[in-house]
Amino acid sequence: MIKKLNLGSGKDYKKGEEWTNLDYNNDYKTDVNHDLDKYSYPFKDEEFDYVYCSHILEHVKDLFKTLREIERIIKPGGKFHIRVPHFSNGNGYNDLTHRRFFGWHTFPQLLEGYYRERYNFKIKSMRFNYLAEGHQTANKLFSWFFNILPKQFYERFLCWVLPVGEIELLLKKIK
Repeated sequence: MIKKLNLGSGKDYKKGEEWTNLDYNNDYKTDVNHDLDKYSYPFKDEEFDYVYCSHILEHVKDLFKTLREIERIIKPGGKFHIRVPHFSNGNGYNDLTHRRFFGWHTFPQLLEGYYRERYNFKIKSMRFNYLAEGHQTANKLFSWFFNILPKQFYERFLCWVLPVGEIELLLKKIK
């Protein structure tokens, strides 16, 4: 059976025996209650085939330690699915628990050792997502548009006029 971890599950509890839902907030249903700023996480090395992490990495105190811990619990060949707010997302500034925002080059630089740390992940896919609640057609159209543009052009000239909501990535653990 494939083992999946919903890291920082919050209101997004995933059902099924393959899923483990972790959050620190007792107000939400979880399988494991744990603060992501406390290391190490309560899992064995290489325990999971897939880790889903939606809008969590912007909240942790030490991104480098958190990524190292996630790397530890994913099996070689396993997938790490990430969703983080883009720095142009105005709604993100309303949440006082956000410690950082992300740009198109954040994860490529991070994985290449730009910040002194190296991680055993390879980017399989990466995209901008436009997020407007209740507007699925607009979300698809604007997401498509933002993803065909040269990313440096978008972030330099357009992002403050036409902001995206998030960056979504799929990483694969290579060792």
